[in-house]
Amino acid sequence: MNEDVMTHEARPHSRVRGVWDMSRVFFGLGLLGGMGLLWSLLAVPLYYLLPRKTGLVFGRWLIHSAFRVYLRTLSLIGACRFDLGALDELRGQPAMIVAPNHPSLIDAVLVISRLPGLSCIMKSSIVDNPSLGAGARLARYIRNDALRSMIHLAVADLRAGHHLLLFPEGTRTARRPIGPLRGSVALIAKQARVPVQTVFIETDSPFLAKGWPLRRRPQLPITYRIRLGRRFDPPHDAQAFLAELDAYFREGLAGAMLPEPMPEPSDE
Repeated sequence: MNEDVMTHEARPHSRVRGVWDMSRVFFGLGLLGGMGLLWSLLAVPLYYLLPRKTGLVFGRWLIHSAFRVYLRTLSLIGACRFDLGALDELRGQPAMIVAPNHPSLIDAVLVISRLPGLSCIMKSSIVDNPSLGAGARLARYIRNDALRSMIHLAVADLRAGHHLLLFPEGTRTARRPIGPLRGSVALIAKQARVPVQTVFIETDSPFLAKGWPLRRRPQLPITYRIRLGRRFDPPHDAQAFLAELDAYFREGLAGAMLPEPMPEPSDE
């Protein structure tokens, strides 16, 4: 068959595939937003009606369950493939900081979907978001806008026996394999006297990485894989611990399935 004819026949198929892929992408994003909005409508009255401890337990369980359903839906429509079972080993274990690298916006969803009862340090802008914030407040997730208060609340939550999700980078990875680590992970672990469980998140796509434009079509399906790393004892020297943790992440992510983040848009 003539090469030009083959190319001509392939173009409609490529266009159809592109439309189908973008439909799945926007369906996934819309579903997450819709679930968050519905949950917020329920969480607002529950925040005031339920005792704090009851609201915390129920709020975290419901977020965990909703995220499991959400990821299962992404799998069913063929948008993503998930290998997250390594996290199940942490269920029922004593209080600890769960510390993953942060290649994508979906990372917190991946971890929370496997660990019920998990606490989380969140950006204050997310807690204030109308479609996500009410559920986060009911679950007593911790805002990151005031360092002293954040550390105090995180330590108290850990001493109550919960796990705490804390991304040591504080934001999505800006440069492979990992961005600069912030001192909060060391300070919280030192004050709460809990170990730090490192987690490696791998993906074959830069979708929702730092700088990713939402209108850009990713290559589907996207694969996400999680593996457990070393568990560090509670630190005595915060600075030395951070340096050791940084070196460990860089070694553990060398050669990992981890695309380069998108370049930040120029201001010029």
